[in-house]
Amino acid sequence: MAGIDILATVMNGANAAFLADLYARWAEKPDSVDPSFQDLFAALNDEARAVLMDASGASWAPRPRGGFGEVPEPAPAVAGKGRKDGAKGAPAADPEAARRAVLDSLRALMLIRSYRVRGHLLAQLDPLGLQQPKVHPELDPKTYGFTEADMDRPIFLDNVLGKETATLNEILAICRASYCGSIGVEFMHIQDPEQKSWIQQRIEGAPWLTAFDVNGKRKILQQLTEAEGFEAFCARKYSTTKRFGLEGGESTIPAIQTVVEVTAGMGVKEIAIGMAHRGRLNTLVNVVKKPFTQVFSEFRGSSSNPEDVQGSGDVKYHLGTSTDLEIAGNMVHLSLQPNPSHLEAVDPVVAGKVRARQDMAGDTKGRRSVMGILLHGDAAFAGQGLVYEVLAMSQLIGYRTGGTVHIVTNNQIGFTTVPAHAYSGLYCTDVAKSIQAPILHVNGDDPEAVVFCARMCAEYRMQFGADIVLDIVCYRRHGHNETDEPAFTQPIMYARIREMKTTRTLYAERLAQQGAVPAEESKAINDAFIAQLEDAFQSAQSFKPNKADWLEGHWAGIKAAGSEGEERDEPTAVPTETLKEVGAALARVPEGFNANSKILRQLEAKKQAIESGEGIDWATGEALAFGTLLLDGHRVRLSGEDVQRGTFSHRHAVLVDQTTQAEYMPVNNIREGQPRMEAFNSLLSEMGVLGFDYGYTLADPNTLVLWEAQFGDFANGAQVIIDQFIASGETKWLRMSGLVMLLPHGYEGQGPEHSSARLERYLQLCAERNMRVGNITTPANYFHALRRQLKANYRKPLVLMTPKSLLRHKLAVSRLEDFGPGSAFRHVIPEIDELVAPSAVKRVVLCTGKVYYDLLAERRDKGVKDVALIRVEQLHPFPRISLARALAPYTGAEVMWCQEEPENMGAWTYVDRRIEGVLKELDIKAKRPEFIGREEAASPATGLAKVHAAQQEALVREALGL
Repeated sequence: MAGIDILATVMNGANAAFLADLYARWAEKPDSVDPSFQDLFAALNDEARAVLMDASGASWAPRPRGGFGEVPEPAPAVAGKGRKDGAKGAPAADPEAARRAVLDSLRALMLIRSYRVRGHLLAQLDPLGLQQPKVHPELDPKTYGFTEADMDRPIFLDNVLGKETATLNEILAICRASYCGSIGVEFMHIQDPEQKSWIQQRIEGAPWLTAFDVNGKRKILQQLTEAEGFEAFCARKYSTTKRFGLEGGESTIPAIQTVVEVTAGMGVKEIAIGMAHRGRLNTLVNVVKKPFTQVFSEFRGSSSNPEDVQGSGDVKYHLGTSTDLEIAGNMVHLSLQPNPSHLEAVDPVVAGKVRARQDMAGDTKGRRSVMGILLHGDAAFAGQGLVYEVLAMSQLIGYRTGGTVHIVTNNQIGFTTVPAHAYSGLYCTDVAKSIQAPILHVNGDDPEAVVFCARMCAEYRMQFGADIVLDIVCYRRHGHNETDEPAFTQPIMYARIREMKTTRTLYAERLAQQGAVPAEESKAINDAFIAQLEDAFQSAQSFKPNKADWLEGHWAGIKAAGSEGEERDEPTAVPTETLKEVGAALARVPEGFNANSKILRQLEAKKQAIESGEGIDWATGEALAFGTLLLDGHRVRLSGEDVQRGTFSHRHAVLVDQTTQAEYMPVNNIREGQPRMEAFNSLLSEMGVLGFDYGYTLADPNTLVLWEAQFGDFANGAQVIIDQFIASGETKWLRMSGLVMLLPHGYEGQGPEHSSARLERYLQLCAERNMRVGNITTPANYFHALRRQLKANYRKPLVLMTPKSLLRHKLAVSRLEDFGPGSAFRHVIPEIDELVAPSAVKRVVLCTGKVYYDLLAERRDKGVKDVALIRVEQLHPFPRISLARALAPYTGAEVMWCQEEPENMGAWTYVDRRIEGVLKELDIKAKRPEFIGREEAASPATGLAKVHAAQQEALVREALGL
């Protein structure tokens, strides 16, 4: 709409005829009009020129932009609709006077627009006063041809900025108050006019200057008192303990509390918060209401876990908690997620958890009932790529959550790194512009402005379902931690900080001067809070944590992480009739649906396999697992790059009409009223998406959630999520997850980046039965492994090295009876062929995954009868009992471990001693396994087909003794 509203403002009465005539002359011959109007018409956008063309009857075509840039866009709510009666304030009918008046108006509007675009450059954002405002020529009236003589001359605006007419001095006063005070707003990069005008209406006129009555001011003071008082108390009591305090950024606490209160009043039922270290303890006690007594108990070295719950625990500033709060009559569940020192790693976890809660509540349209608040440091927000990945997900179909409120506690330093070394843009928040999120920069020493902005952020999220960023520019009173000396590297900054009164002190003095809160009352508020902390400190000496109440609600009936009690795997077999019902639906296509002819052939093959009970391939086995879980009442979520079709064009979970592009999911059409499966092709991200899906599992233990890497080794890009959350989250934070990671793996001559999912890395992370890791060889075993995820009375992540060539391998198939009654997951699969008597077998080859079929094919081809092949399907927890049972008959054989991977990779270093332990307990000849595979290597695999083939043939022949 840029241009049209402005022309409606100035094109009235004599103005219209004059301007239309002038435009017609310019359109015919640009240099025939005054240079100022040449600039004006060149600057108009296409819509505005079209209006002028209609008025003038001139021929028109789009021209290159020039002049001052895009014509300014006033807020629709305050912009005039144009005058039809030559009313008060309209320019005179005299052509020359009209020309001057129109030019004045448009130049003034351009000046106003420049303040909307760049006013933040002059904003007073730095409490330390070290960062000087950045003067920009477009904020100077002289740039638009105005002189000192024009400053007090009325200019026609027609209700722009709420003025019919205004002098330049009046215009500048409003613009500077609105855009250059304690708040600097970046919003003109937004393309949605409604969002842009919404922000404009709430900023112009600087309403935060009069937004708070005495009660509102007292409330902010109380919140600052609690934020500052807690930090000061901890500093006195635990002077040598790291706590990553919030001193200098205390306004963050009232900001979070405001977002919580406002959104709760607008219908939000649950809020998940994610943040790094700084200010976490303060947020725990003052926002999420973790008892002061419990925090002080942890300072004394007591465990955060109940006595009957085991686990390694974590440092205080990594822990989370949750609570139910009543806010203005509304019950809200508030949680702060635990997270490691990897700063922004918690962001996608929070987003995934929010999405899961929304799905569970049926809030799949507006997605307003549950929301996330993410707190960031300035250096991390600019420096961590995961921030962009999470922003990029924010409006995608499979990952959107109705908007996240991002709060940056901007200390203007990262550990010892100043902004000039920390980010290349103007602000640490520049990355948020990539998704057109508005950014509110605010001086942290103006608490009322901070709270006003926080309220805006909350309302914007609820109005538009989109992300918004609040950048609280503050400082860090101490070093990176309380024992660090920051003056080593930033002497000027910290000399200034030592001179600074605290935010609460400054605000209390301001309120006393205003007469809003007398100094005596302010002191009484502070004294009462310190007394409360002293009482909690005394009580901490006898405090004991409560039971593990996080496993109630949706987690009821599931064995608590770290607690005593039996882990049970319930049956995973499915009645044959149900399997056939699901199989029939998998091959069914709606009438009139134009499926790809190649897909139709695959569907027919599935149908034949189910009906005959023979030759069920990997994709069909997977679909049977999904379908039967849906019929059991569970939902299924599959996410990752190109998962709908599958990287290897094998899955085709979503069929696409070749004429209309309409989509159809057979697995969602088995029975009426069944739960649904969702399959989302993700953005090209590993860390962000894996973190999101992990977070989803934290909130919903009854949905099967799977993340699939396009190739298994692409999970390398998500290693932080794997190390810090998936592998260790249960023992550190007692948070369980049933996430499934599908990692295509196998050596087929495709080079080092498409062969190995780095099985060794996952096995190195395995201990304490923290997750399952497997390299499965049959569709039926895959089926049972997936169903076991939800049928057990506990939750563990499952990491599977999934196949590539085996997806269509004629031997890698299962019978229908392998899925039906009496079947189950097989940790170890013993020899399947008829060989010589077990006592006559000379060699037993243990292996896992795809290499088994290479060994099997070669053995059959060469007629070898004295070498047995045993498959280890699950590597962790290591199947000692099943493996011992499979090995026991081979009393005189040597035992080999065969793998495709180089000796320093794959499962060898993990299974070596474990196999030895099993052999020592058996009454057989072999006591140690020997290794057969590729030699140690720096690269996972060769990229040369001939070399690959020679290596593979050599290891297979060596394993079989050929």
